[in-house]
Amino acid sequence: MVTLFDVARLAGVSTATVSRVVHGQDRVREATRIRVQQAIEELGYVPDGAAQSLSRRRKDVIGLVCVERQAQQYDIENMNLLFYDEVLRGVEARIRDQEWSLLITFLQGANDPSYARIESFTGKVDGILIGEGIVPSPFIERLATRVPVVIFAGTPHEQAVDVVAADNLSGSAAVVTHLIRDHGKRRLFWVHGPADSPDSRERRYGLDYVLRASPQCELTGFYEGYYSVESGEKAGESLLARPRRELPDAIVSANDQMAIGVVKALARAGVRVPQDVAVVGFDDIFPGSLCDPPLTTVHQPMRMLGERACARLLERIATPGLRPVTELLPTELVLRSSCGCPPGTVIRQPVPTLKVPRSELSSVTTPIPSPQPGRRPARQAAKA
Repeated sequence: MVTLFDVARLAGVSTATVSRVVHGQDRVREATRIRVQQAIEELGYVPDGAAQSLSRRRKDVIGLVCVERQAQQYDIENMNLLFYDEVLRGVEARIRDQEWSLLITFLQGANDPSYARIESFTGKVDGILIGEGIVPSPFIERLATRVPVVIFAGTPHEQAVDVVAADNLSGSAAVVTHLIRDHGKRRLFWVHGPADSPDSRERRYGLDYVLRASPQCELTGFYEGYYSVESGEKAGESLLARPRRELPDAIVSANDQMAIGVVKALARAGVRVPQDVAVVGFDDIFPGSLCDPPLTTVHQPMRMLGERACARLLERIATPGLRPVTELLPTELVLRSSCGCPPGTVIRQPVPTLKVPRSELSSVTTPIPSPQPGRRPARQAAKA
């Protein structure tokens, strides 16, 4: 194994000089630097990463905590995998050139007892990215006293750490406004995501914000799903159990996969989309464009979520005293034909940010499911 001493001997310099060249320090003559680099290449010397980390008191490793939803579904269909794959690409794009590494673990929902495993992360990484904001705020605050922490796709109200999220509220309000204003929909049904999902709650706030401004419209009910096609099918089946005259004009889903499930359930029963019932989703995953009819949705920049959250974490690692901030990334309204637009429609429209005081969102017009520790969320339909 080639060592620092071997490089120093071949280059005719001290080990301290070799170390300065390896670490990119500028207290070395250019001719000496070239001689050392040539010796490194000739011998195939690879610096000891652990030793360098110790010398800098840094590990050059970021921890990524993801959420694994427990549901009966194929892994390839798992929204978490689709979502985190895109986020991961964004994180990798940010750390690749800096030669940092990534350590990943999965939590099984908000009631996962393995928070101790996250605490062990603090001794192995320089900072932690946590997905979906399901980890309780007191625990987040405790973690943040040990290492820098950034939450992505979390609640914008988190006070203790940085948050990077899509502008879910504005995106949801845009697609609901399109249904009401452009297609005359009046009776809406909501398919909620997991009760512990901040994204789903923000999207529900967007729906309610528009409904409060549209007295001619009503929410006829909601169903609590868990972000999978299967739960969307169950939501559709719960609606089909009602008399046909009670079907809503439109179904608004908290994500695309549940919307796809709704479309499948309606199609099996002979209910036409969008002629009988319009259906819209959120996320803009590729399978949504392959639906029959193609799905109208809201695009959230999943890859950019990872990139911006990682960038903020690196800033916080370099400057620990930064004040926590929340960054909301803009969304796009993606119009296809499941909402009632003509077949073949593919239109993308930037969604402007709504300036809505949080006080207006605290009293919603209809109930929102809330996570209850120790209990599995209800899977049945509920009257609003």
